[in-house]
Amino acid sequence: MSDSKQSVPFRNPGWAGNTGEFELTEEQVRGDDFVGTRPPDGGHPSVSTSYPYMKVEKEPDAPLFEGAYQQRFEKILSRYPDRQAALLPVLNLAEELRGHVSAGTMDEVAKLLDLPDAYVRGVVTFYTMYNRQSVGRHLIQVCTNVSCNLCGGDEVLAAFLEHTGTEPGEISEDGNFTVIEVECLAACGFPTAVQINSRYFENVTPQDVPPILERLKAEVAASSDSGS
Repeated sequence: MSDSKQSVPFRNPGWAGNTGEFELTEEQVRGDDFVGTRPPDGGHPSVSTSYPYMKVEKEPDAPLFEGAYQQRFEKILSRYPDRQAALLPVLNLAEELRGHVSAGTMDEVAKLLDLPDAYVRGVVTFYTMYNRQSVGRHLIQVCTNVSCNLCGGDEVLAAFLEHTGTEPGEISEDGNFTVIEVECLAACGFPTAVQINSRYFENVTPQDVPPILERLKAEVAASSDSGS
């Protein structure tokens, strides 16, 4: 067994729950090259409700909704018997666009769906998946539930906070990071699990934290250079 392991040319470090002897790139394991880009208009109406997506650059003052996002909003409405039933995916769409769901956004969504303001606020404050305040370009969610806790989740959380120079929920000085603790990311077989925006990192240790942060910073810089 030891000789066999030594001869392996590449060991997948654990993307999307895959570890061991694989001749695969991260893109192949994650399926990024198969899935492709997510159309802002939601694609086919049948899937328009199913993929909230956290973008790196947030637009807290963006209008609700225009252009392709208006098309997606209408597709979402078409999938439900009444507007109240569409509330969760519409809130997801608003958060995708603005980065968080402020009190003003809640009121706008309530008006769009003909719902009481208090009802929408009650839903948003019930679910922890909605950010009610601004977050950094990368929202880092560290699981500290049972499996991850037993495998060093608290230490991973502490490492992210230390290396970003933040307290839980704060935005780092460079605007890149917000770190929070979460209860479960449904990756209990590969602790510690960390979700960064819409991407999962599994089997994370405190030693992995600095290279992960450097990678994310490099992605932000590359995106800024390509956009300039």
